Amino acid sequence: MNWKTLEFDQLSARELYLILRARSAVFVVEQSHVCLDADGRDENALHVFAVEDMARPMPILAYARVLPGDAEDPDITIDKVLTSPLRRGDGTAELLVERILEAIAQRWPGHAARVSAPLGLRTFYEQFGFRKTEGPYLEHGVPFIGLTRQVRGSQPRFGVLRRAREGASLVNTFELL
Repeated sequence: MNWKTLEFDQLSARELYLILRARSAVFVVEQSHVCLDADGRDENALHVFAVEDMARPMPILAYARVLPGDAEDPDITIDKVLTSPLRRGDGTAELLVERILEAIAQRWPGHAARVSAPLGLRTFYEQFGFRKTEGPYLEHGVPFIGLTRQVRGSQPRFGVLRRAREGASLVNTFELL
């Protein structure tokens, strides 16, 4: 598994195509979310993803888009979070969130991060320091909540979180999509 953290202009045409294909396969086909996926926000985002064997038709194993805050809303927004059906429940989702948080700490130090997630994933995100800040509300007919992770100097490094989870049962990431 090869992890990448790239800005839009750093993505190759093939990488962008495969990311859009993975998002469409999960959000549109699998979950029946009828929406415009190419929403004009990708160009300002950071793209965090894992790939395996770029020659395969669906090599994206995990993906998330990270949007910077602005003057009106300084929080960083994490969205379009997905794991491949082949990698659900094997710890890939946890690795993805750790990579996202590392990227945020490097690029936007001192900023809080926000994610909207299915209600059933509350404890998944709480293990990374996220706390419920809004909801529940319906999104595509599914109960969602908003979670925010405030920046604290005493938060453990992400490898510490990974070691703490060793031996623990893995979270079923089906709902992470």
